[in-house]
Amino acid sequence: MQQDDCEVASMSLAADSPSLSSSSSDDFAALLDAELELASSKSCPDDDGQAVSVEESEFQDRRTKKQKIEDFDTEELQGRVMAESNRENIGTSTEILNDICPPHPGFFKGLCMRCGQLEEDDGSAVAFGYIHKDLKLGTREIDRLRGADLKNLLHGKRLILILDLDHTLLNSTCLADVSAEEEYLLRQVDCMKDDPGRSLFRLDTIRMLTKLRPFVPTFLREASKYFEMYVYTMGERFYALEMVKLLDPGNVYFNSKVISQSDSTQRHKKGLDVVLGAESVVVILDDTEFVWHRHKENLILMDRYHFFASSCRQFGFNTISLSVARKDERESDGALATILNVLKRIHQMFFDPDLETDLSSRDVRQVIKKIRQEILEGCKIVFSWECSSKSRAEDQPMWKIAEQLGATCCTEVDSSVTHVVVIDSGTQNARWALQNEKFLVNPRWIEASNYLWRRQKEDDFLVSNTINQ
Repeated sequence: MQQDDCEVASMSLAADSPSLSSSSSDDFAALLDAELELASSKSCPDDDGQAVSVEESEFQDRRTKKQKIEDFDTEELQGRVMAESNRENIGTSTEILNDICPPHPGFFKGLCMRCGQLEEDDGSAVAFGYIHKDLKLGTREIDRLRGADLKNLLHGKRLILILDLDHTLLNSTCLADVSAEEEYLLRQVDCMKDDPGRSLFRLDTIRMLTKLRPFVPTFLREASKYFEMYVYTMGERFYALEMVKLLDPGNVYFNSKVISQSDSTQRHKKGLDVVLGAESVVVILDDTEFVWHRHKENLILMDRYHFFASSCRQFGFNTISLSVARKDERESDGALATILNVLKRIHQMFFDPDLETDLSSRDVRQVIKKIRQEILEGCKIVFSWECSSKSRAEDQPMWKIAEQLGATCCTEVDSSVTHVVVIDSGTQNARWALQNEKFLVNPRWIEASNYLWRRQKEDDFLVSNTINQ
């Protein structure tokens, strides 16, 4: 994702990312605590080399403890350091250590959480710095934690929701980029600073002005009833934490489930490899698709929120910003209100008791796909514009979007065609559409239907009848 100018400014002000004192969620804090308790009680691995699982009732008890990960940074850790030193002094072989712990579940401050062996830097462990800056987990342990969490999520009828920040939940601008037409906002924010329901914030420590998207408080409150929520941004951690304070001042929704640029395992990309949740239950909200190239089936693409003029300029939009026009999205039918309804439907369909399939075998990606295919179901569309000689019409982005929305796309008109999508109203197909009383719409009709997750009224996207007869 492209970084906002304001995010770039925050990078220069941010020191090392602050370590967080709690785990990525209460669920996973309990799971990791369980692992540490098993280690400290010297429980033996099972035949598969994994720690013996606790009974579900015991696990539920651990969930309520909200134990913090750094509690492991105590005498237990010191004891393991001494144990590691003693092993080296007596010449204990790597083979013997590996027999003690096959394989290592993870590392805390460079020591195996189970056997205390020093970490071998082979790149196999994944860092979970947003949980704790010194925590790394092995592949098998990640899978085990995801499996345990999946069981408990399904039992509680909850899914996982990954939320982007900029242009999805809010919009920020550097104070230096506030235009003359926007200076009224600076006066407005001073007058509103004691209003707990305000949506405009001046952050002098990072020299930014931030506007929350309309409906955000209600969206987070309602979504939290159905989803465990994460924030995942390509911004720096310092910036991300400041934004989360605005979104969740009571630390109710995210706790420390805040993933930033430094946590990603691929540069300028986002991935679920650093999320301790099964991909089959993850829904993603983001305004940028390419950063999720490995997880497009989990993605709900958001219409970008451009409140400030600098945001419009950054994306090359030659239009008046919401701030300059002194207006905003409507709460009742804006982007977040619309998507909240979609999320509720996804949840309802996933946990539909009438489905014959077992919960553990269901996949939210299939639910998302099914809902999308209903949007333009029954529409047969002809696209009336010329493509490059080297590209096929079916390879065009708009064609692919229409098909994902359930439409049938074609290149030739016939009586079964319902819509002709045009840029230039002077084409032969456009004339045919008017003569045969078919819908003649511009491409924005498909884009709007895609972002709003429902078929839009064609009358709002009609092409002007200026065709030469």
